[in-house]
Parts: sequence; structure tokens; C-alpha cells
Amino acid sequence: MTDIEPLEVVDVASSEKVCSYQDVLNYLNLNRGNELFSLTRPVRDFTIPTKVYLEIFLYAILDVKWQNEYISWDSRNFCGISKVTIPTDILWKPDLTIEEMTERDKAPPSPYLTIKSNGEVLIQNDQVLVSTCMMQVYKFPFDVQSCTLSIKSVVHSVDEIQLLHYFNSSVTTAWSRKLMRTQYEWLFVNLTISNKTVAPFGSQQDTIIYTISMKRRSILYIVNFLLPVLFFLCLDLSSFLISDRSGEKISFKVTVLLAVTVMQLILNDILPSSSDKIPLIAVYCIGIFALMFLSLLETILMMYLMEVESESQDNEINRGHSLGEGCRDHQDRDANYQSCEEV
Repeated sequence: MTDIEPLEVVDVASSEKVCSYQDVLNYLNLNRGNELFSLTRPVRDFTIPTKVYLEIFLYAILDVKWQNEYISWDSRNFCGISKVTIPTDILWKPDLTIEEMTERDKAPPSPYLTIKSNGEVLIQNDQVLVSTCMMQVYKFPFDVQSCTLSIKSVVHSVDEIQLLHYFNSSVTTAWSRKLMRTQYEWLFVNLTISNKTVAPFGSQQDTIIYTISMKRRSILYIVNFLLPVLFFLCLDLSSFLISDRSGEKISFKVTVLLAVTVMQLILNDILPSSSDKIPLIAVYCIGIFALMFLSLLETILMMYLMEVESESQDNEINRGHSLGEGCRDHQDRDANYQSCEEV
């Protein structure tokens, strides 16, 4: 007879290791009091530059990524935890600025950033930028504008921080078109990316330039401005069908000319005053105004000549009447003289 040994029941669930994000932070000794992570650039050799990757999508998110050499862990030792979200004030962050920005974003920045097991640090911010842009309105309203966003470090040179872009221009343009919800007056064309090294104060700094190309929607300007001015010109030409002897012709042409003047005042409010060239639409309005003005002068001249001709004809008629009456008086005097002789 064999002895039957009792079975040992093992709780499999209790044998699994339980991990937390704090275990990762404790392993890295990452806390607010550790100045190693917050005071200086996160490199073990100061001659090695920190590569900062930037990604900007129009109407979307500003992504900034860089490598921190003091942060690394094996995710297998921490239950597969490969990334941890921590407050932004714990770690060093690159001091980036946008040169064309005229007004700081009023929305609060993201309070958290993400660190990964390979030492990569990622921060994402939604920003609304108010920037300056030189307008070229020579072909208004069929113009295409290009605005730039130049991003660089405030104090670090190119030997310390190198700015790079992760995606090329075509991918960034495609993503921006997907993320844009409304475009209003402007139609987004493309977004190009380029790198440039500048030396504003003797120290060379790496700069990444995003060039945004936009095309103006011209249909409203065609319907509300260009066509009405053309219609006014057609009305002015139709005034030639009105008789020159009528006094209403001049008043009609003056009224149409004043209407074109009002349209020019509206155009002056639309166009920016910083343009270095006269826009083609202004030349268009000035040309139509000049044609209508010459037409008005021609009408005034024609009416003046007709009035002079009418006065000369009246003078000739009056002179003819006076000559006829003088001849009749002379004939009457001759007849009276003959009758007196006969008596």
C-alpha cells in the first residue's frame, strides 16, 4: 500500500511581482531634491551636444524630444514599465524660443513630461502663437503668403544644443492637413522645414525654421469687389446711350464715379499699408476710375461744344431775322417815297 502525499496548492496570483512607477523613480533616484537632473544639461561629457528633436504641426501640438544620459532602466525588471510621466520642473529642459513671436501664449503649458527607459524625454504642448509676418499683397486677392517660425535656444550654442526635425517637410505637411479643422480666409498650402546656423551675439546657435505657405481664398473678393467695380464701368459706358442734350447724363456719370470712389476707400481699409509695391487690384481700380473720369470730361466737353454750337446757330437765326426786318423796313420806306412822288 503506497502513501499518498498531500498536494500543495500554490497561489499563482500572489507570486507575480507587483511594480509601480515610484519603483522606477526610486531606482533612478529621481526626485525634486536631486539637482543632478535639473540644474545642468543632462550629459556625462560636456563636449557632447544635446540633440533636441522638434516637431510642429500647424494648428496642433509642439513636440520636443531630447536624450537624458542619467536616465535609463531595464523595463524587464519593472514589470515591463517602459515610460513614466513626471512633473516638468524635476528635469532640465531646453530653453527654446520663437523669434517671430510677439505675444506669449496665455494657455498654461503642460505640467507633465514623459521619460522612457532608453533615456528619451518627451514634452508636448498645445500653443497658440501670435507672430509677425511680412505681407506681400502685390497679387491681392490671388496672393500666396509665406510666414516663418524660427526656433532656437536662448543661451546655448550649437556646440551644446543641436536642433533637429524628426519628420521631413512632406510628412509634416500631410499631418498638418489632417489636423486642421477650419481654415476660414486662408487655405493651407504646405509646411517646409530647414536648418540654419546664426550668430546673433558672436556665439553660433542652431536654428530650425518652419515656413508656412498659405493661399488666400479669393472668391469673396471677386464677388464683392472686382465684379461690382467692373459693373460700374459697364454702367458708365451705357451712359453714352443717353442724349447729350439731357442734363441727367452728367449727374448719372458723377453718381457712378462716386460709387467707384467708395469702393476705393473700402479697398484702402482692406490692404495693409506696409506693402512696398502698388497692388494690382489698386492699379485695376485706378485704371477704371481714370476711364470713367475721362468719360465724364468727354461728356462735359461735348455738352459745352453743343451749347456753343447752339448759341452760334441762334445768333445766325437772330441775325437773319434782323436782316429780313431791315429789308422790309427799307422796302416800306421806298414804297412810301414813290407814292409821295406820284401825288
